[in-house]
Amino acid sequence: MPFDIQLFYLLNNLAGQSHAVDSLIVFCADYLAYILGAMFFAFLYFSKYPWRQKIEMFSVAVVATFLSRGVITEVIRLFIHRLRPFADPAMLSVHQLLTDSAWSFPSGHSTFFYGLSTVMYLYNKKWGIGFFIVTAIITFGRVAAGVHYPSDIIGGALIGVCSAFIGYYGVRRFLAPKTN
Repeated sequence: MPFDIQLFYLLNNLAGQSHAVDSLIVFCADYLAYILGAMFFAFLYFSKYPWRQKIEMFSVAVVATFLSRGVITEVIRLFIHRLRPFADPAMLSVHQLLTDSAWSFPSGHSTFFYGLSTVMYLYNKKWGIGFFIVTAIITFGRVAAGVHYPSDIIGGALIGVCSAFIGYYGVRRFLAPKTN
């Protein structure tokens, strides 16, 4: 059995053990994302950075998350039609705690939140590490909930990180003072 499938079952077998564990998995996989998004906006609002830098950071986050989730993920899904684990007839005994009708690869949550975490890390290392930890909890919660394979998460993470660097250097170049 491939490592991706073994790791999927290792995490997915956490589900179905108790109502409390299932509720925790659903919270991590679905609702924790809203908290992380709110934390990003709270950081922007309450941080001591000058407004110009806050606008730059917000712009980089918009470019990175739109590029990763709205463009690259959707283009890949036009060509790669990987079924979700719970919908794949080859997968046996999947504990499905969430549902989603889109293709599995790459994980949209992974592309979006790893992109956002990378942006945070580029501007503030301590908060960035915290964002990466929460993002890992969200995305591996989605594996435990039966909606993604680990390779969906890894692929999404790579797309998100690369998109954040593209956004970072692109926005900074665009906003740089013009010299003649």
